[in-house]
Amino acid sequence: MSVRRALVTGAAHGIGAAIATRLGSAGYRVGVLDMDGTAAAEVAAALPDALPLTADVTDADSIDRALDAFGEPPNLLVNNAGIVHFGPVVEESVADFVKVISVNLIGCYVASRQCAQRMSGGDHIISITSINDRTPAPGSGAYPAAKAGVRQLMRQLAVELAERGIRANSVCPGFIDAGMSAPFYADPKVRETRARAVPLGRLGTAEDVANAVAFLDSEAGAYVNGHELVVDGGVTHTLLKHLPRD
Repeated sequence: MSVRRALVTGAAHGIGAAIATRLGSAGYRVGVLDMDGTAAAEVAAALPDALPLTADVTDADSIDRALDAFGEPPNLLVNNAGIVHFGPVVEESVADFVKVISVNLIGCYVASRQCAQRMSGGDHIISITSINDRTPAPGSGAYPAAKAGVRQLMRQLAVELAERGIRANSVCPGFIDAGMSAPFYADPKVRETRARAVPLGRLGTAEDVANAVAFLDSEAGAYVNGHELVVDGGVTHTLLKHLPRD
């Protein structure tokens, strides 16, 4: 049986590193792609069969060079690269708004486009979204809009690429104590409040997200296409819990 190949963007830190590690432990050959080449090399060095790749997800030529360096086309692309600028959206500069849309949404499109041109039957694209794509949080700037765009892009790719045997899905994390959210959860009061709001009673981990990615790309998830798998401990279903009944 041939080794399955995975390319993970934004894989040098946080959730991306956890995804790369999880796939590597499952026997994938992993392309650890990030703007931070030094950190990408550190993640790749800890995996049995991995290659660090430095690229800008918003630049098609940069992605193509990374794919050439990786060798054979990936069977799995995981779009994880992302940024956020916190603050009220109407106070965010146009430049910052465009940057967030560019990295999170356009970067997802560019990486998906360049990989899809090389992919074939049985291959798969998974993008990391956020519960902010359905429940925008105050102070999140352009991030919710960007992630909502990613969710819809994956649905469109699921329809358009299916005739070639390529699937497209999303993984939607909730309150995850990792990556861009790690500084936020450094405050013990925030951690306690957020964890208490989750029906399962804890914050999620990067490994929880990585396990969802691994499931979707496994034989057990082989008939799942155009889906957004929410990994949030049930927190997005708690609105009525906070509204008193008469």
